Amino acid sequence: LEITEDDGTVPAINQSLPILEYLAERFREPPIMPKDLYLRARTRLLAEIVNSGIQPLQNLTTTNQVKAFGGDSAVWPKSFIADGLAAFERTARETAGQFCVGDAPSIADCCLIPQLASARRFGVDIAKHELLLAIEQRCMALPAFESSMPDRQPDAVK
Repeated sequence: LEITEDDGTVPAINQSLPILEYLAERFREPPIMPKDLYLRARTRLLAEIVNSGIQPLQNLTTTNQVKAFGGDSAVWPKSFIADGLAAFERTARETAGQFCVGDAPSIADCCLIPQLASARRFGVDIAKHELLLAIEQRCMALPAFESSMPDRQPDAVK
């Protein structure tokens, strides 16, 4: 996805949350942040559980370093993912409706869906996370989520 400004420039933004915040502010519809300030903070909290608490421990740079130190890069992230998803679900229970925060998708959902895909890739048992799986099912029914899956991207290995 290439986003251009009104003047034709392409913004150089390469981290997930700044990209999501940019999109939320640049394209107001559909909103991906709640209007309520408290719910906005809760949305950011959920996104940060994934962004700061889980994802860095499973990214390629980290798992390659684990491998270089003689560790098992496939096993290393599993407990971080499992614990992080448990924390995410506990936190989401306080605000969830049809989605992580209320009844509209938000940046929290945008972070959750790829994290669930990653959990599956690493063989983490996610069956007990009924709330997260129900949210995932509702997200995946939306074209924006379905078309964003890694296997649907132009550079996907077929």
